[in-house]
Amino acid sequence: MKKDTHPKYYPECKITFRGEVVMTVGATVPEMNVEIWSGSHPFFTGQKTFVDTLGRVERFQKKFAGNYFEKGKKK
Repeated sequence: MKKDTHPKYYPECKITFRGEVVMTVGATVPEMNVEIWSGSHPFFTGQKTFVDTLGRVERFQKKFAGNYFEKGKKK
């Protein structure tokens, strides 16, 4: 293997969710913070929850508010 070709490997990378370590895996970074994981995802838990990451719903509503669809119409 060539030297300095591969990134540093961390066999004990800590995956944290809301400040709590949920698992450890091997990765190229020593720690990862995740916003959603299988223990909190509605598909795996069976609970219905609303997940709004980084204000996506607000951005969508802002983009399509008012007369957005009127702009494309030609009379």
